Amino acid sequence: MNAKFDSIRPFNDCDLPQVLSRLIRNRQLMDSLVAFRFSTWPRFTYPLLRGITRLYLSKRRSSIKSLRDFQVLVEPYMERMIEQTTDSFSVSGLEDLDLSQPCIFVSNHRDIALDPAFVNWSLHQNGQDTVRIAVGDNLLKQDWVADLIRLNKCFIVNRSAKDRRQKLADAKLLSEYIFHTLKNDAQHIWIAQREGRAKDGVDATNPAIISMLSLNKPKAQSLTDYVRSLRIVPVSISYEFDPCDLSKAKELHTTEVEGSYDKADSEDIRSIVDGIVGYKGNVHVAFGKILDDEFDSAKAVAEQIDVQIKQNYKQFPSADAAVQLMGRDNCANSDSYSQTKIDEAKLHLSSRLCDESEEIKHKVLSMYAVPITHNAHSNK
Repeated sequence: MNAKFDSIRPFNDCDLPQVLSRLIRNRQLMDSLVAFRFSTWPRFTYPLLRGITRLYLSKRRSSIKSLRDFQVLVEPYMERMIEQTTDSFSVSGLEDLDLSQPCIFVSNHRDIALDPAFVNWSLHQNGQDTVRIAVGDNLLKQDWVADLIRLNKCFIVNRSAKDRRQKLADAKLLSEYIFHTLKNDAQHIWIAQREGRAKDGVDATNPAIISMLSLNKPKAQSLTDYVRSLRIVPVSISYEFDPCDLSKAKELHTTEVEGSYDKADSEDIRSIVDGIVGYKGNVHVAFGKILDDEFDSAKAVAEQIDVQIKQNYKQFPSADAAVQLMGRDNCANSDSYSQTKIDEAKLHLSSRLCDESEEIKHKVLSMYAVPITHNAHSNK
């Protein structure tokens, strides 16, 4: 791979020995693994468990010869997570896609880690290679987290630059790397439709994402032809329940009341863990069609992505439950779920919100109601 991309690219097979050794020696990682795996054990056992965990990983390291081996090692944990935290996991649209050439999957963004993980799982279960994942540098504050992320085929989106020229240089490098990945490495790409999760439940593509992708476009080439060459596929990821719904609502409320929200250094990692272990109900991943329209602006491309993401988003009973809990029973139920299913979702939401303030309850319910309330408003 071109050395100019070394600062942002995922690790490759040659990096494995050094990175794995560094991870096994890392005290913070060992403590995190022990706390996650043995959360119900007494804390005085943690030093012993840390040593056992390090020994176990040291033995497993010899079987990891490639990045593919590393992902295979993670596979059973992904399968267990789906089995334990979802009622169902379904996929649509893949059968209509030609994946003989690499694509850029642009999806809505609800969960930091699970959005690309579920796209990966969908592809893997259908005999396809996994994607390279765009990850913001805000997640790389701890070295061991950065190492783990880059071992999992993630590349870095630099957002921390303050200087305008440096921001442009970072965006150009990222655009060139994505094109290089598609055309030279023949690897699929996953990127979120916007920076940051849609905490209010409204999915909207930021045209700046398209502008960044287009920075590598030759001057003589039209935007339409370049977008077609990127093979952009909109993806809708639908969660019946969001394990991070309360933290999202509280962040939105704090921002409204105080004008800003100061995120703790460990908060993103906490959100990743909550998303993985939390109950999600039913989950659906819908792959759209490769963009093939005529485009005269980045905004026009973003609007077409939004059309597909909105059309393919699967409405679950939690949306109807939220609308009814808000006292708005007159909204149409487009998916015709039985009232029994809706009542079950109402029970789950009511239990989750019973100790929260009215402001937080309203935020959470509004978030879940978006597939009905926002779509109804958009169609007027």
